[in-house]
Amino acid sequence: MRARRTTIRRSRLIASGLSLLVAAALAVSGSHASAAPTAGAAPSTAAVSGVTSAVESLDIAGTTWTVDERTGRLRVFADSTVAEADLAGLRRAGSRFAGAMTLERLDGRLRTLLSGGDGVYASGWRCSAGVNVRTGSTYYFVTAGHCTAGLPTWYTTSAMTTPVGPTTATSFPGDDYGLVRYTNPAVPHPGTIGTVLITGTAAAYVGQSVCRRGATTAVRCGVVTALNATVNYGSGDVVSGLIKTNICAEPGDSGGPLFSGDKVIGILSGGSGNCTTGGTTYYQPIQEVLNAYGLSLA
Repeated sequence: MRARRTTIRRSRLIASGLSLLVAAALAVSGSHASAAPTAGAAPSTAAVSGVTSAVESLDIAGTTWTVDERTGRLRVFADSTVAEADLAGLRRAGSRFAGAMTLERLDGRLRTLLSGGDGVYASGWRCSAGVNVRTGSTYYFVTAGHCTAGLPTWYTTSAMTTPVGPTTATSFPGDDYGLVRYTNPAVPHPGTIGTVLITGTAAAYVGQSVCRRGATTAVRCGVVTALNATVNYGSGDVVSGLIKTNICAEPGDSGGPLFSGDKVIGILSGGSGNCTTGGTTYYQPIQEVLNAYGLSLA
């Protein structure tokens, strides 16, 4: 998420704090069940595809979903802002595809977060630089697209006395990544995340040990819990293809890098929770960004 220094941004970018995504299973029974699956029976691909389309078409802000690699079922999570009427709609969608979906409640609210790890600032906002990249001799840093959207120039401090350079590309929603070009020769752009020298990229996998770095909460570590997750942040801001982890984050951490060893994996999009009690976070895969603009690591 990107964090505002003084006021809360418009509803499209809800940048308060990440609250912990603590899953508490919703009671489901009879015709309202999201599905009470037969033990060991995996749903058909058609059923999972059908229920995914049904959930997506409901367009309920504060929901996120991903297919569980172990069971093959769609796991849908609803945050604390989702009303009972919407939960009922989700249950009805699940009941049409028996055994293909589970529904769980999350404590806290899903939101985007702004602040490769170092803080960057633009007109009252703070995000985190993700990782430095280049094409030829032109250098950029990657951050979250919800950070760069509508913000033309970035600085190294909140006083905005030392410019880094302009936003040159934004992809949000759908994806969540943006590029900022280095135009100030006085600002270095090393190929590191903190003190870690990054030598390449890696694809995420479930169970992988990973860490992230952000301007607000520094380095936090955990594991990848799901792939290809979709998050509905509200106001039409739906992002798909995300990596899900059990790592916490807070406002100002958005855009920061997810990495494993000396390999960068993704860029923080958002999540729920905080780093006092814990959290869940979602990341834009880094290789997609590099491919989109023909970039390589710095």
